[in-house]
Amino acid sequence: MTAPVEDGRTAVQPSIRGPAASDPAAKRRRAPRRRISHRNQGWIYAAPTALFVAVFFIVPVLLVLQMSLSDWSLFAGNRGFNAPENYVDAVGTRLFWPAVGFTVKYTVITTVILIAVALGMALLVQEASRWNSLLRTAFLVPSALGLAAASLLFYALYAPSGPFAGLLALVGFGNGSVSLLGTPNSALWSTVAVIVWRFAGFYMLLLLVGLQGIPADVYEAARVDGAGRWQTFRHVTLPLLKSSLALCTILCITGSLLAFEQFYILTRGGPDNTTVTIVQLIYNVAFQGRNDLGVAAALSLVVLLGLIIINASQLTALRDKER
Repeated sequence: MTAPVEDGRTAVQPSIRGPAASDPAAKRRRAPRRRISHRNQGWIYAAPTALFVAVFFIVPVLLVLQMSLSDWSLFAGNRGFNAPENYVDAVGTRLFWPAVGFTVKYTVITTVILIAVALGMALLVQEASRWNSLLRTAFLVPSALGLAAASLLFYALYAPSGPFAGLLALVGFGNGSVSLLGTPNSALWSTVAVIVWRFAGFYMLLLLVGLQGIPADVYEAARVDGAGRWQTFRHVTLPLLKSSLALCTILCITGSLLAFEQFYILTRGGPDNTTVTIVQLIYNVAFQGRNDLGVAAALSLVVLLGLIIINASQLTALRDKER
């Protein structure tokens, strides 16, 4: 408000505000609301992820648990509670232990070869240059292809009359009609080759990020101390790359234990059920032959428990080493 004064000028009068604007008690009453609002922001941000996990993980696991405790046929549905019969049948399935043994064997071979190849590729393209940029792109291209598509591609290449059989004939192996999937060992190593070709670029990228995070001063200090390439790799690169190697190992082990597409497309479990993985066994029990969803659900929970134990052990070992 303004008011006239004697010299003709106007004086500014303070505006009249409501009692709530200057009341300390009102401010104190509003403060808890503000604190509650900030406290709930974390729940709001986490709600979409929590909903996703609940809908696509917790609820299916509970349904599988119910199924594993029931006599549940693919065509007849739930025919009543029968625990723990499904778990006894799951462990007693004829191919259970052979499938576990083959899956573990495949996991060990794939993990060692894949990480070794990826590490070699990462070391090869570690330095920034135009040629290395081209190599990085070439190494990473197979990762853009789906695993099923890659398996179908190599299925054609592995055919008895395919290109690989012709190459083997040129170097003196076979007569041009060799089946690279015809024996247990050749089927295993042929499948490992597909996985290495498909995933080596992805793991190379993870290891390359770790390599580029190592300070150049560390390498310079090693060269000043007279360390050669092997000593630098052993005493500098590997220790500082431990976290990246651990991440690649965990991802590779988990993916190998859950192998399904490559063996389903390339070998169908053959020859003579020698390349049946544990996940493929679950599929066969559920949808082929027995059509028993209860036993398949019990097998699924056994695999889930095994994965939890293995991953927890790896993370615990990694945490202890870092300490």
